[in-house]
Amino acid sequence: MALYDPKHPKVDRMVFGVTSVLAVAFVVWGFVSTDSLSLVSSTAEGWVIRNTGWLFVIATSSFVVFVIWLAASKYGRIRLGADDERPEFRTVSWIAMMFAAGMGIGLMFFGSAEPLSFFMSPPPGTTEAESAQAVRTAMATSMFHWGLHPWAIYAVVGIAIAYGTFRKGRRQLFSSVFWPIFGRKSEGMAGRIIDMLAIFATLFGSAASLGIGATQIAAGLQFNGWVGDIGTPLLIGIIAVLTIAFVASAVSGVARGIQWLSNTNMVLALVLAVFVFVVGPTLFILNLIPATVGSYIGDMTTMASRTGIAGDEMSQWLSGWTIFYWAWWISWTPFVGMFIARISRGRTIREFVTGVLLAPTLVALVWFSIFGGSVIHAQQSGENVTVDGAVSSNSTLFQLLATYPLASVTSILVMLLVGIFFISSADSASIVIGTLSQRGAISPTKPVVVTWGVLMGAVAAIMLAIGGGGAEALTGLQNLTIVASLPFVVIMLLIAFALWKELRTDPLIVRGEVAVSMMRDAVVQGVEQHGDDFELTVIASPTERGTEAQAEDDGHLDRPRA
Repeated sequence: MALYDPKHPKVDRMVFGVTSVLAVAFVVWGFVSTDSLSLVSSTAEGWVIRNTGWLFVIATSSFVVFVIWLAASKYGRIRLGADDERPEFRTVSWIAMMFAAGMGIGLMFFGSAEPLSFFMSPPPGTTEAESAQAVRTAMATSMFHWGLHPWAIYAVVGIAIAYGTFRKGRRQLFSSVFWPIFGRKSEGMAGRIIDMLAIFATLFGSAASLGIGATQIAAGLQFNGWVGDIGTPLLIGIIAVLTIAFVASAVSGVARGIQWLSNTNMVLALVLAVFVFVVGPTLFILNLIPATVGSYIGDMTTMASRTGIAGDEMSQWLSGWTIFYWAWWISWTPFVGMFIARISRGRTIREFVTGVLLAPTLVALVWFSIFGGSVIHAQQSGENVTVDGAVSSNSTLFQLLATYPLASVTSILVMLLVGIFFISSADSASIVIGTLSQRGAISPTKPVVVTWGVLMGAVAAIMLAIGGGGAEALTGLQNLTIVASLPFVVIMLLIAFALWKELRTDPLIVRGEVAVSMMRDAVVQGVEQHGDDFELTVIASPTERGTEAQAEDDGHLDRPRA
């Protein structure tokens, strides 16, 4: 297959044209008939959860096993690039960028609310609400949703795309990953359909994260008394302002835009976490960290095997939490997976898996322990961290900060953090969609990036409008991301198979197998002929010696005689 030249990218008119027209049509549908779009998305989401929930559960845990096996096996030595290539970005910046793109907004939004929700309403059949055991259950369940499983999903796609792009010289496209299975057919119509599905999943998955960020910023404005009730106009206004900001960041390029924003946000997030750790229940948090690790590891198989077979109550709980999360992570996979592939050039598969799995999981552990532990402790102490007795995802963090000094300052810091996470996440997504619609260009052109950035903001606004803009604003986000993720469960299973098939024939692996085989044969022959008293030497093969002798004879013929 001919190598692709990323320095001269061209827009794929079919992929860009079809996907952009359908995206615009979705936005128009949402503005013209929000109610009908809401009904359709709700009905489709219900069908996906009821009929394919088992597939999400099995596939997600399989990806964890697969990537850990890759890293531990002989394939872990393979470099995502040339054999002598080194990483493009420093490790700290690499981790910061992939973390900001992968789930920065989500941790700000759910870091306090999710543990509190599970503490007050544990998963069915687990433990008594608001008990001592409920603390461990709440933290373990939160880590289950935000730890190894989502990042294993991202790692499968990231390795496959980085390997094909930087080691094989293929285009940075989803369709290129299927070359080991379909060959040149992956560049035809079937491949274009795969790339278009990736664009839609990216568009809706990333728009959901933008919508979440907008609702939390709105909650912060309300908390500080700057606005009254949160409605659709306010949310759309926030999205419009931040869309302009992330389009400006996206056109500046990865190195200048995303890297700077990610590093800035990492510092600000650290400041907020240290503040809560110091002024909050420090000893409780320190005790909670090892307890959470133990519960997370100990309950892993139980949490991973929950299905609707346990009854209607469990089925309903799974649809609202675990299966929803798996579907959500998979809907984010095209853009997060492609983005971490883009920034991981030069790393080995073992380095990649270790960084992608462990670093974000450890950060999530500390984050949930600090913010989740603090809000649970506040609830146990009788502080008012709920809204009318219910957990409000977009305002729980502000309710927690209100119990500490400098609440007005820290609430502004939270909104700033969410805003930068919003920008960096959308920044990454718009560049990835540009790559998909521009034949795998590593640096898509600015007009393409701007077009997708604006459409992404418009889709996020429509998704929020479907939910009504108030307490149910997240409903539209959840419904559409789950529906958009379904095709990618099957696609990702095929990606894992294609990756395994191609890694078996990697030159590094083949050379290693040949070397081991030849060494084993030589040692066996040496022992048979000489016992343990022999040595190995390297000489040319008979064919090569014959070629050299012939060349020497030819040389003699050309020499003048004395």
